[in-house]
Amino acid sequence: MQHSATHRTHSHQFDEGNPLAQKRILIAAILTAVMMLLEVIGGWIFNSMALLADGWHMSSHMLALGLAYFAYRAARHYARDQRFSFGTWKIEILAGYSSAILLLVVAIFMAFHSVERLIYPVDIQYNQAIPIAILGLVINLICAWLLHDGHHHHHEESSHSHGHDHTHEHDLNQKAAFLHVVADAVTSVFAIIALFAGKYMGWSFLDALLGILGAILVARWAYGLIQETAKTLLDAEMNHPVVEEIREVIQDLPVVVEVTDLHVWKVAKGKFACILALSSHASISADEVREALSIHEEIVHVSVEINPLSV
Repeated sequence: MQHSATHRTHSHQFDEGNPLAQKRILIAAILTAVMMLLEVIGGWIFNSMALLADGWHMSSHMLALGLAYFAYRAARHYARDQRFSFGTWKIEILAGYSSAILLLVVAIFMAFHSVERLIYPVDIQYNQAIPIAILGLVINLICAWLLHDGHHHHHEESSHSHGHDHTHEHDLNQKAAFLHVVADAVTSVFAIIALFAGKYMGWSFLDALLGILGAILVARWAYGLIQETAKTLLDAEMNHPVVEEIREVIQDLPVVVEVTDLHVWKVAKGKFACILALSSHASISADEVREALSIHEEIVHVSVEINPLSV
């Protein structure tokens, strides 16, 4: 039996981090905290459910942005900690998952209080509430701009002859922060629409209805983010195209080899580790297998075990 493992450097820290996103998230968190206080106080004083919901929603975003910021810091702080077998990147993913849970809780909170306000309407002081809602939207758009710059897909392309297209990879921690800001911007728009409709058309019920609609949209976004981050945290990557690419490389080896065990998981944005157990009648080394797999740059850590094929 041959057994060997390799990695490109002695470090198992496969993700370089995102210091630009960390800085911008901190700025966005400070702006959000200031605006949150204005909206919550304004919604409470002027009896606007949409404004109050947006303010409380923004408070969750402030917490989420703070969580994203400290996740980046923690990932960098513990980067050389030997307790983390494959680096600290999943600290960021855990933060994204937690943000998604928080977003879902806020959606439920928004829906509950909007239904309550629909059943028990109150008078809204439109002239005072509208300027605060507009200011909230401006702050949200600024934060969205801050977080969207650099919130991009990472194109993982390989120059090998197989020509497979690799999926686009997100920074899920930054995506979670960005999604919180976008969700808040949408609820701000709903609040403004509801306030103007109530003031000029007398549709005071729209304030609560749009609060419910906003809650539904936020819940859908939160659920999608929960799925995406949970998949990474649970190493549910065996349906990823890279798995089939590994199998194709093994099939193309110069000798007949049988894959008896294969495990693939993500260790960074667009980067994977794998454990591969093979059986073969012919003589082949672990180094040859690793060399064959090296055409896929997204595979950054490989452990290979080769056993004689049973007759």
